[in-house]
Amino acid sequence: MSKCWSFSGALAFPCRPICRVRRARSAANPTKSSRVASVLGFILTADGFVMTNAHVVEGADEVLVTLTDKREFKAKIIGADKRSDVAVVKIEATGLPAVKIGDINRLKVGEWVMAIGSPFGLDNTVTAGIVSAKQRDTGDYLPLIQTDVAINPGNSGGPLINLRGEVVGINSQIYSRSGGFQGISFAIPIDEAARVRPAAQQRQGNAGRIGVQIDQVSKEVAESIGLGKPQGALVRGVESGAPAEKAGIEAGDIITKFDGKQIEKSSDLPRLVGNVKPGTKAVVTVFRRGASKDLSVTIGEVESDKPVRKASSPEPKPPVAGPAQALGLVVSEVPDAQKKELRIKGGVKVDTADGAAARAGLREGDVIVAIANSEIATVKEFDAALAKVDKTKPVNLLFRRGEWAQYALIRPTR
Repeated sequence: MSKCWSFSGALAFPCRPICRVRRARSAANPTKSSRVASVLGFILTADGFVMTNAHVVEGADEVLVTLTDKREFKAKIIGADKRSDVAVVKIEATGLPAVKIGDINRLKVGEWVMAIGSPFGLDNTVTAGIVSAKQRDTGDYLPLIQTDVAINPGNSGGPLINLRGEVVGINSQIYSRSGGFQGISFAIPIDEAARVRPAAQQRQGNAGRIGVQIDQVSKEVAESIGLGKPQGALVRGVESGAPAEKAGIEAGDIITKFDGKQIEKSSDLPRLVGNVKPGTKAVVTVFRRGASKDLSVTIGEVESDKPVRKASSPEPKPPVAGPAQALGLVVSEVPDAQKKELRIKGGVKVDTADGAAARAGLREGDVIVAIANSEIATVKEFDAALAKVDKTKPVNLLFRRGEWAQYALIRPTR
């Protein structure tokens, strides 16, 4: 079955977008129906550049753009960035009415906004509400605008418009347990979409990458390792051969800056990296063992996700008793084969985790690579580092579980 997506060009407010849902027959094979799904977009420039969501043009054999005056054009997909869900298509036309782009910095929480769309095929529908939050982190590539504007299937790719008639976002998602609107909707900020547009046009959606798996930094971990406040992106894993590994980034590092820009939360990093052209050099600042370090990394190109290798279980060696037992730990030396597989210089393997250690999340098979910001390579070094820490305060440990790195805070028994 061939696929054909069709969407309406949403003109600048107060013009109304038109969106139709229809079925067509394939010219090559009249017995087969080709899907013509109507979605939304809006005209950026008078010479025919149109912006919409990437998910609405994905997999299309043909894209048709229908204007409010009923004219229909075949469109070429110029670029689509799946991670930000922004796509740009081009139609061969001139003198088109284009939208006016708003200033996202002027958008305020509580401000009234409107969405134009065709929910459930109901053309020319305008819904209104307020901005509920800005910079909402939903775990996606971009921070989103949260509103209570009614958004339903058929609104995707349409404009979110302020009361000055300016486009401030691209309606993209809803939070729903039923499949319909439940009072929470999300739009891609227009300034973020504008930054993605040239990247999509030039790279056909190939965003930058460095090859790390990241997580948030908690307040307790930040305080225990001397970072101060919870900021940055905790590197839980580094892909073998990836730009990050070549630059010297290690599992357990906390990336605090990328190319001079502060990383306040982990979701900031993929957005900043993704906006950089592959092949470009950038400086990454990492916090490691209580100190900051600048590393130069060459940005790579996004490719298919690679599975994280699971470390094999080597033959265990007899556990070694020592000061670690006070924390509920019994540890032993890490076999050379496991060090090679995990790409680590040393550490100690957890043979038993009870009491305080178990409550902190440690378990048998974990490999502890640092304690209280001190890198350790052997059981002897581990015991020596442990002897220096204040047992009345939480002790931070950096450990590996397979290829993933994580911090644990072992709290003293009161």
